[in-house]
Amino acid sequence: MWHASSNPASRLPRRKVIPVQRRDFLLMLAAATAAATGACSLTDDAAPASKSSPSAPATPSESPTPSPAPSPSPSPTPSHGPLWLQDGPPPLPGPQELDGVITELPEAVGNTVAITVDDGADSSVVDAYLDFAKDSGVRLTFFVTSSYPGWTDCKDKMAPLVESGQVQLGNHTVTHAGLTELDEAGIISEVGGCESFLNSTYGVTGAPFVRPPYGYRGEWTDSVCAKLGYTTPTMWYGSFGDSGLLTEDVLLGEAQKWLLAQHIVIGHANFPTVTHLYGQIIDILRERALLTATLDDVYFGPGHDRHV
Repeated sequence: MWHASSNPASRLPRRKVIPVQRRDFLLMLAAATAAATGACSLTDDAAPASKSSPSAPATPSESPTPSPAPSPSPSPTPSHGPLWLQDGPPPLPGPQELDGVITELPEAVGNTVAITVDDGADSSVVDAYLDFAKDSGVRLTFFVTSSYPGWTDCKDKMAPLVESGQVQLGNHTVTHAGLTELDEAGIISEVGGCESFLNSTYGVTGAPFVRPPYGYRGEWTDSVCAKLGYTTPTMWYGSFGDSGLLTEDVLLGEAQKWLLAQHIVIGHANFPTVTHLYGQIIDILRERALLTATLDDVYFGPGHDRHV
């Protein structure tokens, strides 16, 4: 009699294993097929737009917004050199009253000094003074002796500074003659001749500022000059002392003595000594917190029109 346990089929575990292996195989086959299909889809998605199917043209992508062009960097402002003192005229309270002879500036102008330069016998010194003005911003009033060569030799460099107002031109006669030694016709010739030179060479007038050579003046000479529009004889309150040749030490000592607030200081464009001392002159002005002004700056205001 057969027992279930003796049935040969019950002893064939392979019949039970085979379906499991087949099922696993089928599952694995299905998974492999799905993976292959997914891989094909991924490959198409990654294809460049140029390889898209003609039946489904790729939608053009939006053009990228261009980045704004960078603004050009402004050119750097050239730095000033070691001599630089000031930009333009100093702060001033407004035009000051003129009443005859002047020797110093009004108290109202505060820490302001007027550097005035006479003669012009040496063109190289006039030229160096102009470089000093350009390199430092210092404002200068030149008193022109028109027969001296510096004023024609340096015209091209001088003219732009005159136009800007940084340099002012006043009258110091034609030949540097002492006015008290002349008759009226002689004074008119000397002062009027220099005025004509300023008119024709620079297109400006020197009036009302006249500096009598050697400081020689009086009521009568003043009255003759006034007939020509020169109503302000301009003296000084301190000098570099360099109308003649000095050593550097002596000239520097005079500069230290006289470069003070409200002074009108006189120098001369005759000998080169002063041209070696511009750095020291700037040091004195800085140490004393002084700024420079032309006579026009003080008495008429910056930008005074001298054109004729």
